[in-house]
Amino acid sequence: MEHMTDMQRQYLQMLKEEKEELSKNLNLITSFKEIALKRGVRLMDENFSYIPTIGIVASYPNIVEYLCRDVKRDKEGLYNFSQLCGNYKRKVIAEGLLYSDDFVLMVHPHFRRSYSDKNNFAPRFIELFWNEPFNNIESNIALDCNRVRIDVNHRLYKEFDTWYGAKFSKNIELIPDGIVHLRSPSDLDNSFVSLFFNNAYSLDIKWSTKGKIKTFQSEEFKTEDIVISHNQNKVYPVRYVHAEFDLDTKTFRHFDGAIHYYTVEEYYDRRDSDLNYNAKESNQIKSQSEKLFKMNGVIDVETWVKFTSHFMEHNPLIFEYFEGRYPENIEKVIRKFRNKDK
Repeated sequence: MEHMTDMQRQYLQMLKEEKEELSKNLNLITSFKEIALKRGVRLMDENFSYIPTIGIVASYPNIVEYLCRDVKRDKEGLYNFSQLCGNYKRKVIAEGLLYSDDFVLMVHPHFRRSYSDKNNFAPRFIELFWNEPFNNIESNIALDCNRVRIDVNHRLYKEFDTWYGAKFSKNIELIPDGIVHLRSPSDLDNSFVSLFFNNAYSLDIKWSTKGKIKTFQSEEFKTEDIVISHNQNKVYPVRYVHAEFDLDTKTFRHFDGAIHYYTVEEYYDRRDSDLNYNAKESNQIKSQSEKLFKMNGVIDVETWVKFTSHFMEHNPLIFEYFEGRYPENIEKVIRKFRNKDK
């Protein structure tokens, strides 16, 4: 024990804490096993875990489908948010969670920090989504379909963080069609980009018009050290936003966000190109993707900017696009970095 590293000690402490929490909640776990069995799911002890940032979690493939017969996913794997809120309860300062008497639904883990299913939700997209009235907007969102929280009445783990907003005042109809490619400053080292740009490598934007509809597309690339596992494969997660602006009504009629999963080869082929890659290259990229939210209806520009900004949380490049500059605190740090050797 005395020769263990701090990381090893923390891991053992975490296992001890999990064991204690599961033991304290044995009656709750037993009761939930009975509830799940009545709905066609046989859960074993290994299906339960304790995650400090979440609580007691029951995991089983598509467990939400078994437990929630009253709501259905659409063909893109999303749930109608209005229907969810009509069948499950939202609570104050519990964004991303929907409560029943016996379990708590959670939004998709890709809304969590670093796409990790053990982290808290990344600020501040889910908070905004949870509190938006969505007047004349049909909103849809992805759930964590393989897990539910079962300690319904226990504490919440809440993080508070700084975030960057965006005040976009341009008239969308006046934006010329074409490509925008934003990069973090090339003279900054990797540790700086990691810390102050949330590992943002580049932000690609494309505007195009067909008839009375102006389409927005954007992909956010992280640095090469940000990888996740998807279907047991190592992939690079790329946030993607798509929106359709009606030139007659001067509002967006459709808005959705997804994660594109790039293989290693696709990632390096694509990240230094732009959203016209497939039109220019013979080596076509058809990455796998998973939609995380969708809105249809009458979506004003302010709402679109707000949710786009926070979906790409902590990325100064999206702020730069909407505001024409970095946030003031980032600009100060960059000036200090560049003047350190003068």
